Amino acid sequence: MPERGTAPALSGRTVIVSGASSGIGLATARALSRHGARVHGLSRRGGDGPFNPHICDVTQPEDVTRTIDQIAAGAGLDAVVLAAGTNLADRHLGQLSTGGWQTLIDTNLSGAFHVFRAALPHLRRSRGDAVFISSVSALWPDASGPAYQASKAGLTAFARAAALEEHRNGVRVSVISPGLVDTPLLDRRPQPPEPAQRAAALHPDDVARVCIFMLSLPAHAYIPELTILPAAIQALGDT
Repeated sequence: MPERGTAPALSGRTVIVSGASSGIGLATARALSRHGARVHGLSRRGGDGPFNPHICDVTQPEDVTRTIDQIAAGAGLDAVVLAAGTNLADRHLGQLSTGGWQTLIDTNLSGAFHVFRAALPHLRRSRGDAVFISSVSALWPDASGPAYQASKAGLTAFARAAALEEHRNGVRVSVISPGLVDTPLLDRRPQPPEPAQRAAALHPDDVARVCIFMLSLPAHAYIPELTILPAAIQALGDT
């Protein structure tokens, strides 16, 4: 595995990105490819970009383990970015169904667990990285709905616990918590944002740049958590 901190830092490293068919996952997979990584994107729909797409449902643990083991059998595995996520239009408590709750927990929280668990033996061998894409909704209430917020709060808590345990094994576990990002998920809001608000939001590429930064750090440096917000419309605790 190329040493962290060399230039280009990501050249030749094998990275898996979940949720790689759209939004932050797609932007990150493309950015990693531009930086010389061997990128494998997981999603239910495949992907369009300079990376290797794999049709894989993160809610199905056997499918996830089989796909990741097949990828790692080639050149090992150096990093994983856990970006798969979804939300619902009927997200308010008065609308939220048991099925809707389960869908968000299965995808946003359990899906990340399945990917991380399958990748972990390979990351221990490479002393690699895992980057979880959470949300500021894990930190304070916003318009994303209780089920989404619960799934992201659970994701952040899981990543923190994993970081504590895996530090001794040389695996760096980080969390990125973006504010409002202009992705297709915004179209699932009960009232999608106005064009001016979407224009002021973060772009998926902004979050991808943070992923590149984290994964490019030398081995002795580590960022456990990072919050990134759209400067014009959000501040800490203010949505």
